Amino acid sequence: MRPSDDGDPHLAEFGYTQRLDRSIGRFASFAAGISYISILTGTFQLFYFGFGAGGPAYVWSWPMVFAGQLMVALCFAELAARYPVAGSLYNWTKRLGSRTTSWLAGWVMLTASVVTLAATALAYQITLPQLWSGFQVVGDGTGTYDVAVNAVLLGGLLILFTTLINAFGVRLMSRINSTGVFIELVAAVLIVVILAISATRGPQEVLTDTAGTGEGQSLGYLGAFLVAALASGYVMYGFDTASSLGEETKDPGRTAPRAILRAITASFVLGGLILLFGLMAAPDLTDPQLASSSGGLQYVLLSVAGTGLGKAFLVCIVIAITVCCLAVHTATIRMAFAMARDNALPFSARLARVDPKRRTPVVPAVVVGVLSISVLVLNVRQPQIFTALTSIAVVMIYLAYLLVTGPMLVARLRGRWPKPAEPGRFSLGRWGLPVNVLAVLWGAGMALNLAWPRRDVYNATGEQHWYLQWAAFVFIGAIVAVGLAWFVLRQRKRTGVLPEHAAAVIEPTPPPTPA
Repeated sequence: MRPSDDGDPHLAEFGYTQRLDRSIGRFASFAAGISYISILTGTFQLFYFGFGAGGPAYVWSWPMVFAGQLMVALCFAELAARYPVAGSLYNWTKRLGSRTTSWLAGWVMLTASVVTLAATALAYQITLPQLWSGFQVVGDGTGTYDVAVNAVLLGGLLILFTTLINAFGVRLMSRINSTGVFIELVAAVLIVVILAISATRGPQEVLTDTAGTGEGQSLGYLGAFLVAALASGYVMYGFDTASSLGEETKDPGRTAPRAILRAITASFVLGGLILLFGLMAAPDLTDPQLASSSGGLQYVLLSVAGTGLGKAFLVCIVIAITVCCLAVHTATIRMAFAMARDNALPFSARLARVDPKRRTPVVPAVVVGVLSISVLVLNVRQPQIFTALTSIAVVMIYLAYLLVTGPMLVARLRGRWPKPAEPGRFSLGRWGLPVNVLAVLWGAGMALNLAWPRRDVYNATGEQHWYLQWAAFVFIGAIVAVGLAWFVLRQRKRTGVLPEHAAAVIEPTPPPTPA
């Protein structure tokens, strides 16, 4: 095989030739990972849920989730150093496990990402109307479905924007994403400073205040805390986006691992400080606005920073939501492209086609956008169903991660772990096995906690339905069963690199025959 002209030799080892535009530098790679996590999107979107479920002390869930996800990120960094290929999770598992396991990891991540894109776009509704009442286009926000329909409208426009940008090419996407991340990081630091100087109580008051949320729980405060921890678990993932863009990143074997670890670490530090100082600066910890989706951390920021400065920060949050959706959309496209290139999806030839001028897969950008907007429509009159789907999507992403770290651990235990990485590339060395074990235990435990059939998560509003309360098990079971049935019975024996993406094989010149 010949290595691609402007790529990485690992690409040819996978059997692929370079088709995508390799133009992403170090900061853009880091920006891709941190914009998916998006501390200003996740912390501000989900603060009210965590606070309402566990009181101020729920902030302890942030370092807990970071510690667990760091173990996963370390495993991913080691894989990104060895296999910097698009659709990272899918292609990594190809090297670590069976073809079916690899396909399942990609399928679970792909379907979850489509829902995640829709769920992230809904964050516009939490911030934009607080910025200006004119953004409440549908009604005045007091009607039964005003907020839900308006959220679909705003979210749909955002997904349309990310579809157009991704269809245009990775260069424009990375410029917008990098600019947005730079603004987000500066704003995050300034928000930390503003909240810190506005603090009215010490950290000990916040870290020990459960607000009585453990009362009536079978496990006491632990039960309440496990629910509240979902708010942090919903935020700290997506760092693998940096590696999913491996075929478009310069020197990806060195750049992507660093980007993964820097993205999750920066998110932990800045996000944790925002949460802690936000609670320390809140005018009144008993204010019901803190546990309201229309108030939350945005309410605290507007209260302590004043209307003018507070709204300037809200603009930065809107920018963060925008680039977060852009990153989620981009990562989903790369997963669809990577699987289609192996003829592992319906209509693979079309999904794997790369526009020759822009060197980007346009069809997946449009398909993912249309599917995500379709999912958004569920929020119009059945918001409890959409809430359940959002939670399920996060569970599926944790499961997809487990479908990487699990086979990775099996490979280590069976002595099938590859030879040492190339000099200068990230490697866990002798720490690989214990880190891998912790990553698997954490992933399994958190996935179970996320999927647990709690009414206040899966059927919090409206009429109680058993299928909503058990939605994680029912929906994920159906997605896995239908997907596996199609793959095993129809497509498994047809998979293989499509000819237009296959690396060229140079046949050896036969020796001259003697005269």
